[in-house]
Amino acid sequence: MPDDILYESHGAVRLITINRAAKMNSLDFTANDALVEAFRRFDADADARVAVLTGAGDKAFCAGADLKTYTMNFGTSPAPAFRERYTNGLGIGGITRGLEIFKPIVAAVNGFAISGGFEIALACDIRFAAPNAEFAIQDVKWGFHPCDGALIRLPHIVGLGNAMEMFLSGDRIDAEHALRIGLINRVLPAEKLLDETLAYAAKLASRGPLAQRFGKEVMLRSLGRPPEDGLRFESRSFRDLGDTADIKEGTDSFREKREARFIGR
Repeated sequence: MPDDILYESHGAVRLITINRAAKMNSLDFTANDALVEAFRRFDADADARVAVLTGAGDKAFCAGADLKTYTMNFGTSPAPAFRERYTNGLGIGGITRGLEIFKPIVAAVNGFAISGGFEIALACDIRFAAPNAEFAIQDVKWGFHPCDGALIRLPHIVGLGNAMEMFLSGDRIDAEHALRIGLINRVLPAEKLLDETLAYAAKLASRGPLAQRFGKEVMLRSLGRPPEDGLRFESRSFRDLGDTADIKEGTDSFREKREARFIGR
């Protein structure tokens, strides 16, 4: 895997780092493809239960697509080719569109999360941020709008009014503002951000992996559907857990007053 994307194991947690600090961790095509492969590797690894995504350095999580090498090529592709490669293919980073991963993914946002980088953060399940984090969808400043999930995910996360404000203005918001509107889950000291996020991910990795994956899928597949559809998904998913070793281990550990040791089967 190219050095643009680093992939490290921390027990059952995988740390994925966008390693382009000199470019504000923006993604060119090569780095984007490497990030996609990192997520595919995580998803295929039976021993990997939780991923943490961050950016190298202390200035940026990800500044999005590299405007010089990515955006114009991307945005001006002939419509049929664009539809085949992007609309029906993968979004930026893979997890924004087309690459469905139902294991937990936690973002550690250390600085700018802008445009495409913001969309990658939105595609994560939980977002922790340093006090210097800033978030923005700046696309309207350059004459286009997001196409990798911001217009779809952001209203679900922060509400329509807050989403409209961020999109229509293109203004940046700081970590405290992001916390106030529910965009991020926690603000952590910059020097502790990665360590505390990894520790939190390790806690997630100790929970029932099948229950997490099935439940995450229910939540995501229920968005935008009538409540009765979601309720059916939830009930059926619960029954799918009934014959697993994990649910037996979970109930046994509760009865025996000990920590559960889930095996993911």
